[in-house]
Amino acid sequence: MNLSLATPSLTASVRPQGGELVSLKTASGTEYIWQGDPAFWSGQNPILFPIVGSLKDGKTDIGGRTFAMGRHGFARQSEFTPVDQGGDFAVLELRESPETLDQFPFPFVLQVRHQLLANGFSTTFAVENPGQDPLPFCIGAHTAIRCPLFPGERFEDYELLFDQPEDGDTLLLTPQGLLRGGGREPMLHGGTVTLDYQTFQRLDTLIFQGLRSHRVSLRHKTAGHGVSLDFQGFPMIAFWTKPGASFLCMEPWHGCAAYTGETGRFQDKPHVLTLAPDEWKELSFTFTLLNA
Repeated sequence: MNLSLATPSLTASVRPQGGELVSLKTASGTEYIWQGDPAFWSGQNPILFPIVGSLKDGKTDIGGRTFAMGRHGFARQSEFTPVDQGGDFAVLELRESPETLDQFPFPFVLQVRHQLLANGFSTTFAVENPGQDPLPFCIGAHTAIRCPLFPGERFEDYELLFDQPEDGDTLLLTPQGLLRGGGREPMLHGGTVTLDYQTFQRLDTLIFQGLRSHRVSLRHKTAGHGVSLDFQGFPMIAFWTKPGASFLCMEPWHGCAAYTGETGRFQDKPHVLTLAPDEWKELSFTFTLLNA
């Protein structure tokens, strides 16, 4: 059963399967989270753990042994356990199991806290290492925001605007979902990206790292409504949609898909985090509604 959250201005729904926040509505009834459509993509807001993106040949080397894991890891397909809930927040937890140990040979505790705010929500990932060996992992979000938000609008009516001037390139993917070594294409022109489906048909995903910005807004060019994402603490940010679908995924990442020329060793993955025994790490991102 989904968990219901509410404030005077917002309601939300959190699903234990995958630990996802799967609905965010204003008092007027506007839904901000994509509700899924198998014709395009049935996902909504998956948690990416313990990898982000695809592994090279679907496999990785951990301690000299080979392990297989699907794209974005297993958390999104796992049943989380609710461990705390109030009127405006919920905390869910995932721990290792025989199924996860077959893919990722580490004990872990992953807690996810979804918190409604006055005008949006925050999600906090807390990862703890209860084992006796170092715990390497990557983690990220894949939040699908409805775009366009209102009838009569088009996807092309929206733009991405970063909070600092940017001239960054998007990293490029192979058809297998791996990052091309040295593959880049200019994309940010002063910190703005005008959206169109043709870009995503050609590139699949826009992926940026090393930006000055810690905040990016998805907003209607003239009306100004949309959302703003604060992704401070995450070294990468990505955007993805299916051409023709009414959503844009806004994805803060600590980690990424394998590079075509990488070693295949898990500990060599870009932006991998490693926790010592009994150590823990917390990362948060926040969505704020614009002109809601």
